[in-house]
Amino acid sequence: MQICIGTSEIDGTFHRQGEAVANLLRGAHPVETKPMTGSSVGSALGLHSGELQFGFSASNWIGRALRGESPFKEPIDIRMAAPANVGPMFFVVREDSDLYTIDDMRGRKVAVNFIDSGMYQHTKTIFGILGISLHEFKPVHIGFAEGAQKLISGEIDAQWQCPIPNPVMTELANSSNIRVLSYAPGQLERVLEKATFYRQASIPSGAFRGVVKETAQVGVLNVIATHERVDNTIVREFVGTMIKNASSLGKSLELYQGLEELFKELKIAGRDIFEPGGVSLHPGAVEAYREAGLLP
Repeated sequence: MQICIGTSEIDGTFHRQGEAVANLLRGAHPVETKPMTGSSVGSALGLHSGELQFGFSASNWIGRALRGESPFKEPIDIRMAAPANVGPMFFVVREDSDLYTIDDMRGRKVAVNFIDSGMYQHTKTIFGILGISLHEFKPVHIGFAEGAQKLISGEIDAQWQCPIPNPVMTELANSSNIRVLSYAPGQLERVLEKATFYRQASIPSGAFRGVVKETAQVGVLNVIATHERVDNTIVREFVGTMIKNASSLGKSLELYQGLEELFKELKIAGRDIFEPGGVSLHPGAVEAYREAGLLP
């Protein structure tokens, strides 16, 4: 059976994660990874249309897809397959910038990714919780690579970055002097309290050039979703392959570091932890987790 996995733009977080999983499956199936416009949203729509069998998504989107909430026009029978990672999202500025905290971006030009992207929606969610109106800064809707170049040239004041490690952030840090913005006291805690699909994450000292001390940031649980119609056998094999290869995935791709620990959370906390937004595990995924001893 042909398997198509929805991902983000090429070299983006989801695309590299999708290719790593696809490579494990290609011995048994023809597998294609497909960059989807809008990333998380595009993957959900691709699952709905039958174009995709699996799709990478930030966990805050799949509940909306299930219920048919904006930007989705109708409910989607989306189901959970597996976790992917928890990664920090953050704003970067040039080292000589006069911006130091999230609040400092008011009135400034900030690259927030494409208007229909999941990354832009994260900024809307975070700023909404913090009481920062979208009219209080100047969002610039461009991709990560273009945003990095405009940050270097001074055409924008800050850039919203997807979870590290990612090639754009590495190249940006190695080619210019940059800093990471921090949250003011109490702000990060407020975001985590109001948006339960986020987790606290951190950027460790030395994660890339310009990070001289560990900084706490918002982390999002990224997941791999599927559709109710997808055959149980395919989902079981997909999830089982990820479970069996969690360690090797973490060694071959830093974005998968911690995947083994995420799977262990299922055994400790129960299936609810892998059902964000009320999206149930696909029956094929449940079979795989039971076979691995992660569910009773």
